[in-house]
Amino acid sequence: MSRLPVVVILGRPNVGKSTLVNRIVRRKAAVVDEQAGVTRDRREFSADWGGRDFIVIDTGGWEARPGEELTADIREQAEIAVGGADVVVFVTDGTADLTDDDVGVARILQQSGVPYMFVANKVDGPAVEGDLAHLWSLGLGEPFPVSALHGRNTGEFLERLVELLPDVGDAVSDRSIASLAIIGRPNVGKSTLLNRLAGEDRVLVSDVPGTTRDPINFVVDLDGEPFEIIDTAGIKRRTKITDQVERYAVMRAREVLSQSDVALLMIDGTRGATHQEQRLAEEIVKAGAGLILVLNKWDIRNEDERLHTEDSVADRLAFVDWAPILRVSAQTGSRLVRLPAAVRMVLENRRRRIATPELNRLIRSWQEAHPPPVRKNKRPHIIYAVQAETEPPTFILFVRGGDLAPDYLRFIERRLRETFDFTGTTVRVVARKRKRRET
Repeated sequence: MSRLPVVVILGRPNVGKSTLVNRIVRRKAAVVDEQAGVTRDRREFSADWGGRDFIVIDTGGWEARPGEELTADIREQAEIAVGGADVVVFVTDGTADLTDDDVGVARILQQSGVPYMFVANKVDGPAVEGDLAHLWSLGLGEPFPVSALHGRNTGEFLERLVELLPDVGDAVSDRSIASLAIIGRPNVGKSTLLNRLAGEDRVLVSDVPGTTRDPINFVVDLDGEPFEIIDTAGIKRRTKITDQVERYAVMRAREVLSQSDVALLMIDGTRGATHQEQRLAEEIVKAGAGLILVLNKWDIRNEDERLHTEDSVADRLAFVDWAPILRVSAQTGSRLVRLPAAVRMVLENRRRRIATPELNRLIRSWQEAHPPPVRKNKRPHIIYAVQAETEPPTFILFVRGGDLAPDYLRFIERRLRETFDFTGTTVRVVARKRKRRET
């Protein structure tokens, strides 16, 4: 399986790197905001231009003199990304004076020996384009003028960029790779888990809640099988979302969840399941993803905290009692060896299909033993059933004579789960009313 070329977008904060990334991938994939430092981790995107496929990595803003620990980590992440790049796009602000940060990025680029493009962003017209002489002092040659926001010269920019891409042979195999979304409240250890699975510090880990804003994704090998791992921003209640950046990050997290095969719902083992975990589990079920409950920080020695967490999960998450539970420590890696087998089990159950004759035989027997209750003076009758889909398993019940109550649909779901192994997967049971044919 050949590797796609990697393009890293590099520059100091607030020069428009994420806006350029969105222009390259032709969608609003990266968080963009006027506030400096919105991008904090390395974020990977698939892109193509002129028949060439490649990976784009958006990095946090590089600063020569980081003023806090988190900013220093952002700088380190950007420098690590350069080390794995085939091409670097160095982005500067064509409308501003050079800063020490610009000079620092230029020196890293010159020392790396990696092919690069030197881009002056925010060049919205010929007047600005004629006023870029100050950028020559960086010693990187002539800057290429673009306006990522308005799309000016971005086509020409992409033409030059793909010319720099190395020849890496055939495209990566399109074999389907299952995706795992790491979901949870802020600061429960999601990024720590992702770094542990990746075997390196790919994502910033901080005591400051909300460090991750963009979903972070890449492919890792788990027990000999590739999986796409996605770390999302901590999902908060809508009333707790305080600014537009957080609102967009939460929206992206929900979008990721709707496209994921399995969600790893992380719960702080020292605090237990809360109302927010209930809401997140509901979101996962609504999205139709598989579900594994991950009780993190299980290396705690306080037995009372462990018991509280177990009780809270049994109480608040009883409606997803079909989800397997892993008790782990993302920090130390304890018990994470069990994760690949649990994921494979959930994926297998999501793809399970029940033969139509067997399904209808079971539905008839359940209906005879426990007829649907009368509603509005009518007793509904299930005349036929079919499994319409997998991933998640979805069953359609064709009904005459009345409406099936939600309780009866849950009854059918419980019977299906008792008969077949649907551990870890949402099961949907839908009723459709069928009218009698007129003669």
